[in-house]
Amino acid sequence: MKRRVITLFAGALAASMILAGCSASKGLETDELAISNYKGVEIDEVEKPGEVTDEDVENNIQASLQMNAAQEDVTGRAVESGDTATLDYVGRIDGQEFEGGSATDYPLKIGSGSFIDGFEDSVIGHNIGDTYDWQGAFPENYTNVDYAGKDVVFTITVKSISREVIPELTDEFVKSVSEDSKNVKEYKEEVKKKLKKDSEKNYGNNISQAAWQKVLDNTEIKKYPEDEVKKIADSLIDQYKTTAEYYEKEYEEFIQEQMGYSVEEFEKQVNDAAKSSIKQSMVTKAIADKEKIKLSDDEYEKQLKQMAADYGYEDVDALKESAEEEDLKDIALNNLVRDWLSEHCIQVAASKSEKE
Repeated sequence: MKRRVITLFAGALAASMILAGCSASKGLETDELAISNYKGVEIDEVEKPGEVTDEDVENNIQASLQMNAAQEDVTGRAVESGDTATLDYVGRIDGQEFEGGSATDYPLKIGSGSFIDGFEDSVIGHNIGDTYDWQGAFPENYTNVDYAGKDVVFTITVKSISREVIPELTDEFVKSVSEDSKNVKEYKEEVKKKLKKDSEKNYGNNISQAAWQKVLDNTEIKKYPEDEVKKIADSLIDQYKTTAEYYEKEYEEFIQEQMGYSVEEFEKQVNDAAKSSIKQSMVTKAIADKEKIKLSDDEYEKQLKQMAADYGYEDVDALKESAEEEDLKDIALNNLVRDWLSEHCIQVAASKSEKE
């Protein structure tokens, strides 16, 4: 099912008239909104990307090796720190099992810190097939107040042990993760180029976001299209209601538990989010109209390819399946407007006192 993308764009008198005209030319006003300044908007200076070092390349490659690590079964020894132990466990408070305190075939990486203090350390030294009781206590500030500070006993069974095997950086590994490089030397050059490209992209994105936010701050919406606000807000609320049904919860109960708000507070935030989304669309269209920024068919296809890559879709078709075309075109046009603002913004260096 497609969903709306919420996004988501000579004398003193003469001198004063010139300044006023200059100022006005940097903003725009329509029946729906007023932007005090968008052309040549000032933003804090964005730090330029530094040189990609050999250490940066090495760290990236190590992360790639880590991501491609395989689990290898371990036999003939006890659990050690860093192993993944598959466990069955049953927790009891005052001799009674409690909700969420038991599991079967749970893969626990020893040292992850995902369980209460002492639990993971207790597994170290046990062999496959061992069953034992461990006594501990929930911390006083435990998230579930019903269990906070209480003593607990876990009956734990070690069912299997595995360890992470990180591959070596070889030509064979390179061929398995890269379509372009055939050996380690080429792969290191590929990684360096990618890191440089990513750094430059982040630099551009930071400028774009800063300029866009400044323009939004400079914008006053005179009147929101209430029907559109309601449509977007209702769509968001319906998504949460559907999720609540999936978890067999009442909508009000689900919002309270998951969001920590009353329904009234939550729906006010949803309404504000809908207005924020509409504001961005209105600003995008206003600037695009004023500066004659057009979304051609070729540019739209180019934007779709970039969006698919940025949002993690397999291809453009998968992206189109997930969202309405109207929303995708809004995002694409907003990207063009942001690019225009980035090209015309002014970076202002921080003063010495501000840096300090």
